[in-house]
Amino acid sequence: MAVLVVVLAVVATVYRFKDPKPAVEVTTARSAANAPAQALLNASGYVTPRRRSSVAAKITGKVIEVDTDEGMHVKEGQIIARLDCSESNAALASAKADLIATQSSVEDLQVNLANADRELKRTQQLTDAGVSTPQALDAARTLTDSYRARIALTKQQVAAADRKIDVAQENVNNCTIRAPFSGQVVSKDAQVGEMVSPISAGGGFTRTGIATIVDMQSNEIEVDVNESYIARVKAHQKVLATLDAYPNWQIPSHVRTIIPTADRQKATVKVRITFDQLDSRILPDMGVKVGFLGDEQPRDGAASGASAAKAVIPSSAVRQQDGKSNVFLVHDGKVERRAVTLGSQRGDDVEVVAGVSEGDTMVAKVPENLRDGQTVVIKQ
Repeated sequence: MAVLVVVLAVVATVYRFKDPKPAVEVTTARSAANAPAQALLNASGYVTPRRRSSVAAKITGKVIEVDTDEGMHVKEGQIIARLDCSESNAALASAKADLIATQSSVEDLQVNLANADRELKRTQQLTDAGVSTPQALDAARTLTDSYRARIALTKQQVAAADRKIDVAQENVNNCTIRAPFSGQVVSKDAQVGEMVSPISAGGGFTRTGIATIVDMQSNEIEVDVNESYIARVKAHQKVLATLDAYPNWQIPSHVRTIIPTADRQKATVKVRITFDQLDSRILPDMGVKVGFLGDEQPRDGAASGASAAKAVIPSSAVRQQDGKSNVFLVHDGKVERRAVTLGSQRGDDVEVVAGVSEGDTMVAKVPENLRDGQTVVIKQ
């Protein structure tokens, strides 16, 4: 009896290690009505913002203050940098002094004009009385007209001096660089002490920009579609976008516009795609793959007589055996092999016409040695 017990224990141990419980991943059959339509065309491109600006100064000057850094959010009109404006301030002060001096000249001429008017009246009275000569009257009238003309000229000079003040004030304002729109700073291109200019100068030692600002709310996708397939793309068409950085995240989008020109060298047409909902993870210049979806087709099969798809499952859950398609359903820790009738392919998924219903739990990736009725361990 002791020998028999030992033999049975050894046999049980060998059997246990010979046929262990396989650990499997499970998935759930999804509704075919809620599954996305099949992609008609795939393409790749990049995330590009519609509003992107390399902010530069309108004048040449030395940077004395930079109030931005990469990643910083700025609002429209916010000061991002200042230039040395000592010369512009001096020019503004000089223009204001010229205005004051010209205005003082007007007052002096008006005093002289009043005196010339009195002299003209007296000369007129003396001429009428025969005491003064007409020549004296003409001289008095000429002097009065001369003062009036000089006053008019001086007023024009005052207006010109006022315009010079506006020009000088604009030069002072140009020393302050502001954000053209609300966005986020993605590049800081100048430092304190460097020279900046709106044009390239100094053999590369002069900066042409202060910072680069991007409106993250204007991010969209730009792809090149081969002109042979551009007929499959239309405005407002639904698109599924997948960022290279997040391969498991499908972003609903739609076609915004098709650029009405082709690239003769690449034989492509540029298409711009808008995200249905923006996310902070979507960054400019990210690589992205897109799938242009077809129109939703009726799934009841009434028009064509075809059977309607009851569910959608991953293609990896299907095992082909003896020319038949099978899946392994999971019930109470055991698997049940069931034959299924498949429909059309949807990317990595496949339609199931019969054999599986929505909500059924099955093995996601079927192992080669999995058998019907076998006990399994579900991976968490």
